[in-house]
Amino acid sequence: MKVVFYKYQGTGNDFVILDNRNNDYDQLTTAQIKKICNRQYGIGADGLMLMNKKEGFDFEMIYYNSDGSTSTMCGNGGRCMVKFAYHMGIHKYTYSFYAVDQEYIAEIDHQEDIKLKMNNVTSIDHHSSYAILHTGSPHFVKFANNVKDIDVIETGREIRYSKPFTEKGINVNFVENIDEGTIYVRTYERGVEDETLSCGTGVTAAALLSAHNPVGFNRVEVITPGGNLSVEFNKIDDNTFENIWLCGPAELVFKGELDLKHTK
Repeated sequence: MKVVFYKYQGTGNDFVILDNRNNDYDQLTTAQIKKICNRQYGIGADGLMLMNKKEGFDFEMIYYNSDGSTSTMCGNGGRCMVKFAYHMGIHKYTYSFYAVDQEYIAEIDHQEDIKLKMNNVTSIDHHSSYAILHTGSPHFVKFANNVKDIDVIETGREIRYSKPFTEKGINVNFVENIDEGTIYVRTYERGVEDETLSCGTGVTAAALLSAHNPVGFNRVEVITPGGNLSVEFNKIDDNTFENIWLCGPAELVFKGELDLKHTK
């Protein structure tokens, strides 16, 4: 089986995208997805996405983690998928696509950056040294000093596999306040089981907890190891956030073909 693929990245969070609008890749196996995402023996990516047809929408986004498992929403993946749709000839200002059993809206600005509207947040589990919230995927957020010095892989893995999260897993974010309105974020992602250069839903979670205006409109600039993003939102109270937009670049890296004949 030969796969025609497109490699995209959004602030270093990288994905393989397959155009499955003709159902050419419906039979991909877990082993094949793992090989495609493998950085030594495949293309290399944090995840794989299929672009499917979906009546009433511009497309459907199907997302797989690099370990072959299905996943909840991926913010940077969604932004990359919109840029892919644009490159495949779906030219619009506002996109409507289907992912993880719901509709998502996205826009392309004049610089071809992608703005993705995220889910409203209506509940945050606040603890003394961390918070847990769901921004399309579950996130553990911990503020710290000198985040660049943290062993994100070891510490993130310990939290991800700790007793409260062993069964379903959780993404772990370490956040540092740089100045009012700017934060630095590093993330350990479940499913990748490693640190990624950026995580869209993680950046969103960290930004919501970093609101500089106690109510109303906020824009938080986010620095990640892979590049810069911003999150715009309305804060209603400490547990409620609406009109959340994840904003930043998404780019094609390269296109190619991979033969999977030896992988079942």
